[in-house]
Amino acid sequence: MSQEIEHLQCLIIGSGPAGYTAAIYAARADMKPVIYTGMVPGGQLTQTTEVDNFPGYPKGITGPIMMEDLRMQAERFGTDVRFGYATKVDFSGPVHQVEIDGIKTVTADTVIIATGATAKWLGLDSEQKYNGFGVSACAVCDGFFFKNQEVAIVGAGDTAAEEATYLAKLCSKVHMLVRRDEFRASKAMVHRVMNTPNIEVHYNSETKEILGDGQVVTGVRVLNNKDQSEKVLDVTGFFVAIGHKPNTELFNGILDMDETGYLITQPNTTATNIPGVFACGDVQDNVYRQAITAAGTGCMAALEAERYLAAKEDVA
Repeated sequence: MSQEIEHLQCLIIGSGPAGYTAAIYAARADMKPVIYTGMVPGGQLTQTTEVDNFPGYPKGITGPIMMEDLRMQAERFGTDVRFGYATKVDFSGPVHQVEIDGIKTVTADTVIIATGATAKWLGLDSEQKYNGFGVSACAVCDGFFFKNQEVAIVGAGDTAAEEATYLAKLCSKVHMLVRRDEFRASKAMVHRVMNTPNIEVHYNSETKEILGDGQVVTGVRVLNNKDQSEKVLDVTGFFVAIGHKPNTELFNGILDMDETGYLITQPNTTATNIPGVFACGDVQDNVYRQAITAAGTGCMAALEAERYLAAKEDVA
C-alpha cells in the first residue's frame, strides 16, 4: 500500500442514503467521519427521476436533488465528503486499512460500508434511453406513477413475481415476460401470479426493444424465442426484475457474504464478522431495497460504531 497514510475515527465507504445518514449521525457524535463517495456519488437514487415515498417531501423530490440535500446535511455537521473509491482493504489488524484510488492508505478505527447494490439490466440501448422515463428496476418505488395504466415486467424469479402482483394492485394490466417456458419462482409465488386476473404471463418471451416517442415509453417489442414471432405490447411502463448485484467484490474472502454476495450482518445489528466494520443499506439488504430502509440502517451503523469506540475507550 501507499506511504501516504491518514488515520480516521470513522470511514464511510459509499454515499447513498445509507452512507449519508451514517455520516449525519457519526458527525453529530463528533466522530469526524470521512465519506468516500465511490464512482457514482449519491448511488442509485441519482438515476431516479421522482422520489415520492421518502418521508418529508410532501410534493416529491428528484433523486439527484434529494441526494444533494443529504450531502449538504452531512457536511453541515462536519462530514468530510470526498470523491474517490476504495480499491483494497485490510481488516486483519486492530486498525482497519483501506486503500483509496490505488494511491493513498487510510486507517480507521471504524469502517461503515454503504456501497449499495446495482440493478441488473437487460443491456438494451432503448432500456437506458428510457431509464427513469418509463423504465424502472423498482416496482415499489415507481409503480404508483403508472396507476390505472398497462405495464410490462421482465423476470421469472420470486422478486419478479412479487413485483408483478404489487403492480397488479395499481395498474390496469401487467404483462409478465418470462424467458423460458416456466418460472424460477417458488410455487407459492407462481400460484399468486396465476391467480391474479390482470396479470398476463408471456412464456418464451424476450424483450427486443423498448419503444417510445423520444420522451416516454409507449410499448415494448417482444420476441417469442420458440417460434421467432414478434409482437408489440402497448405499455407505458417497463419494469426490470432480474435481480440486483451487491457491490461487494472488494470484500471477497474478508467479510461474510451470502451465496449472492450480500454482506451478512449479525442479527438486529449492522455489525459484520470483523469487529469495528459495519454494513448498511442495499449492500446487506436483499429484501426491502428502499431509500428509507437504507437510511435507517445507516443510522444504526453510526450508533453502533459510536458504541464500539466508546467500549474500546472504557477498556483502555
